[in-house]
Amino acid sequence: MDRNKLIAIVGVSENPDKTGFKIFTDLLRAGFKVAAVGIRGGAIAGKRVYKSLKDLPAKPDMILTVVPPAGTDKTVDDAIDLGIKEIWMQPGSQSETAVQRAKAVGMKVTESGCFMLVHGIW
Repeated sequence: MDRNKLIAIVGVSENPDKTGFKIFTDLLRAGFKVAAVGIRGGAIAGKRVYKSLKDLPAKPDMILTVVPPAGTDKTVDDAIDLGIKEIWMQPGSQSETAVQRAKAVGMKVTESGCFMLVHGIW
């Protein structure tokens, strides 16, 4: 994985016990270029948490979802509107509807395997 790619993590929480928090902070520490998206906004580790993909100041190269399947459906809709070409759905965030919609527009979709384990971060 190219660490210079901007990865938007959708489902970031300020709660350190939540997976979205752990993924965001661990990728940040590992030197990945990441942007946080969480419905409440705020800040984590000195970085702003944006309330939606559309609020990000730069278009991400990839999205990593850490939300329930219904949230992934919405995320794919936003990604299509923004022209984002790649999405990784963490285990538990997959939605068959989202997978099919993303693939229908040519988006690269990873729907199995934990990003963190596959890339040797955890």
